[in-house]
Amino acid sequence: MKTHQGKSNEDMARFGRSSLRGILALAVILGISAAMGAYFPGPSVARAAQKDDLQNSVQQLANVLSIVQQNYAEPINVDQAIYDGAIPGLLQSLDPHSEFFDPKEYAAFLEQEEGRYYGVGMVIEQSPSGQTMVQYPFVESPAYKAGIRPGDVILKVDGKLCAGLNTSEVANLLRGAKGTPVTISLSREGWAKPIDVTVTRAEIPRPAVEFTTMVRPNIGYIRVSTFNDATTDRDFAAALKQLDASKLDGLVVDLRNNGGGLVDQSVGMADMFLDKGDLIVSHRGRSSPERRYYALRGNQGLDVPMVVLINGQTASASEIFAGAMQDHDRALVIGETSFGKGLVGTQFPLSYNTALMLITARYYTPSGRSIQRSYKNETLYDYHYNPQKPESAEAKLTDTGRTVYGGDGIAPDVAVATPKPDDFEELLERRGVLYPASLPPQGVGDFVRFYLGENHDIPKDFAVDDGVIAQLKKFLANQQIQVTDAQIQRNLPYLKWEIQREVSTVVFGVDAGYKIALENDPQLDKAIASIPAAEALYSNARKMLAQRTSSRNVQP
Repeated sequence: MKTHQGKSNEDMARFGRSSLRGILALAVILGISAAMGAYFPGPSVARAAQKDDLQNSVQQLANVLSIVQQNYAEPINVDQAIYDGAIPGLLQSLDPHSEFFDPKEYAAFLEQEEGRYYGVGMVIEQSPSGQTMVQYPFVESPAYKAGIRPGDVILKVDGKLCAGLNTSEVANLLRGAKGTPVTISLSREGWAKPIDVTVTRAEIPRPAVEFTTMVRPNIGYIRVSTFNDATTDRDFAAALKQLDASKLDGLVVDLRNNGGGLVDQSVGMADMFLDKGDLIVSHRGRSSPERRYYALRGNQGLDVPMVVLINGQTASASEIFAGAMQDHDRALVIGETSFGKGLVGTQFPLSYNTALMLITARYYTPSGRSIQRSYKNETLYDYHYNPQKPESAEAKLTDTGRTVYGGDGIAPDVAVATPKPDDFEELLERRGVLYPASLPPQGVGDFVRFYLGENHDIPKDFAVDDGVIAQLKKFLANQQIQVTDAQIQRNLPYLKWEIQREVSTVVFGVDAGYKIALENDPQLDKAIASIPAAEALYSNARKMLAQRTSSRNVQP
């Protein structure tokens, strides 16, 4: 044993002399050790022992890395071994959400957290053929104003061929300093020659409040897509003002597919609907003292009946908002059980522009239920894509005494499943004929690209008529996709809706696609129908609060 230890020390010395990258990577490891060590509780003697154990483990890792680097059959990339192997392996043994950011990832994370970047303003994706395709440009972005459309294929950026590049590499070519031009060469269905557009890069805000409209007379709708933007609560307040929310008969807040973000933004949004002093959320952990977040300003008299829409991809800060509304009986929650991510991530900047996002606490709703779903004894795949129901859940009570349960995300008050595509729809989506329906409306399928290539002038009052369906049938036959006239007729409402949505998204923008998408949304329909029930729930909560306040004020 001593002999091995002596040999390892020599190896470590040679390793330190021969690989600067290895030293830098180990410096990051040591930074993580220090960050984790800062959270050891207990007496100083115990903390010292734990830190010694940690340093010994780091030394062992260095020894192993040294031997591998010098003796492995092929040369190894030390950075990759540390950044993609050792560190992720360590964190994955703790929980599914602790995360290490290498320099590129950390820069992207900070950019996302700020909610803006400099570029042309569009989402791109890899097509099945390996080409880089425009999914959609942001409304009013430089790309949108230049006429770039969903479905356009990016051939070149400033003369550099994009064939063989992945989407990240193409995105890096498109980004650049504010005010600088970039020339993009595009291929578009129905156009004989490539289309060259020169776009001036600008600061691209990523709006968290993605779409605001009236879905029915006097019923407002606000979709919040993320809480990553540091101005989410301010943008949400602007949306309420746009809708003149105090005069509405009802409001639907759509948090479906919202993966969360900054907790203070969720708290700020909740503050707009609760009474001053109401608890919104709390968190505590092994070495993290409890912190409580309260409504500081209160709703200022805004008592519009409200429904919150959630689904299985509603997570984190979104669940904080939904849980607070539900526990205080301020809104009905409709849809599907949320993801169940209630962990507090603390950011530890490390050396060499890297960082560690470490889970240090858990979030609890006002009634005291944990949002976090269990991740013990199940694979990472099952945790993300095949969630299991907990064996037992702790029951809690809302303000009016309704029973709610913790430890499995936020369960809706009214369950409405996301419609699943039938075999016909799956066939057309799988073959790329039509784009899978989603929020936000994204992308365009092969048929609409073909149709717009044949029909360049689309009127404002475009509607899918028999002529469009006839062209669809011809297109399917040319693509050797076997469907019958009976299938077409049986699915005619879906086909007309989906083609209308895609054409509107491409020609008139994402907002136009949104309006069409919301016309065929059973969860939204149920939310609108539930406005009277939400009003009754909130009214009852207000009465009970008034009674409690009155009884406390009675003098003996």
